[in-house]
Amino acid sequence: MPQPNSGHPADHAISGKAGTAIGDLKFEAALAELEQIVQSMEGGRLPLEESLAAYRRGSELLQHCQQQLIDAERQIQILENGTLRDFESEVGEAR
Repeated sequence: MPQPNSGHPADHAISGKAGTAIGDLKFEAALAELEQIVQSMEGGRLPLEESLAAYRRGSELLQHCQQQLIDAERQIQILENGTLRDFESEVGEAR
């Protein structure tokens, strides 16, 4: 049974940030939103449809964070080789 809006910050985060383009989020912001989604889902505060939407958003946030970590790792590898050069992310690449 759907519960009325509890006023919990995580509830607002899921509905309020869902319109934010994930590509525009910095790693820390994406991770914080993902943590809020997980807390809301674990707490059982979301109706089924909202849980599914939150799951989709969380999956996208997870992929975004993983790609940013891969990009950071590549930058470190470039620096460790003693070569300081511009780094361009390969957006379409996934592991």
